Amino acid sequence: MAIRSAWKCKGDGTAVALDVTDQTAEDLMQGDRFVWIHLERPAADGTDWLSQSDLSLTVREALDAQETRPRSVVHGNGILINLRGVNLAEGADPEDMVSLRIWVTKRLVVTVQRRPLRAVDDVLDSVSRQVGPRDSGELVARLALRLADRAEPIVAELNESIDDLETELEDLDRLPSRAELAEVRRVSIMLRRYMFPQRDALSTFAIEDMDWLTPLARERMREATERVTRLSEELDAIRDRAEVVQDQIMDMRAEASNRQMLVLSVVAAIFLPLGLITGLLGINVGGVPGSDNPNAFWAVCAMLVLITAGEYWLFRKMGLLRS
Repeated sequence: MAIRSAWKCKGDGTAVALDVTDQTAEDLMQGDRFVWIHLERPAADGTDWLSQSDLSLTVREALDAQETRPRSVVHGNGILINLRGVNLAEGADPEDMVSLRIWVTKRLVVTVQRRPLRAVDDVLDSVSRQVGPRDSGELVARLALRLADRAEPIVAELNESIDDLETELEDLDRLPSRAELAEVRRVSIMLRRYMFPQRDALSTFAIEDMDWLTPLARERMREATERVTRLSEELDAIRDRAEVVQDQIMDMRAEASNRQMLVLSVVAAIFLPLGLITGLLGINVGGVPGSDNPNAFWAVCAMLVLITAGEYWLFRKMGLLRS
């Protein structure tokens, strides 16, 4: 795996860049400061620091796994934690969340990503500006917080979209776009799929019995947990609101269809007796009443008008026609 960045953090917020190409994890954990190594997969230059790092096979396999879900697991004197962040790459879908694999001990933090994550870039930028974390636990907390911060605008956009759809629903002349509604539901479901496990992973990390986890790191991790929990609850609310909008759309479509069927039924009921009468008078047999009377046509027309008026009154009285 290519080494994208390596820093030795001094514990006071400052850090210096390191060249760790030929150093193992055991070498880097010497001293009273912690080292952060950020790796990218695959390695463009063919180097693979992870396989030469002397980390345990379990840790290396976890960091190099093809597919991951958010989780936090204690292994020896360290913690393996997998997190997910929204995909903010140009042309990408935000719900196609990017995995961040982390191995953290008191003196060493190794992070691995397969696709770009702006949240990691944010933390790397702060370290380069000498406003970095004071210990390894705080570094993980900062990463978790930045992942939540980057996800918040996406959830806010979903909230705005469902607000717009609900507003459109109040306009009885136009139904909301079902395609847009389906997209909101799909994105919220995909984001929620990882947010809830991520909340559990962060809360588990915060309560692990590791003496190198400082009170400040635990507090920040709890704050990250609260943010992810809030985002998860908002995604739940968005999904539920989308279902309500979908139900209302279906009800309005069914009501419109029923009104149309009612109109057709009333029209058919009105013209059924009229058609029967004109049909009987139009049969080509002898004995048709009024066939020799020059005023019979107008009499039949008047009778049809009276029948139509009577039917209209009857349907109004039955509530089938509105004024």
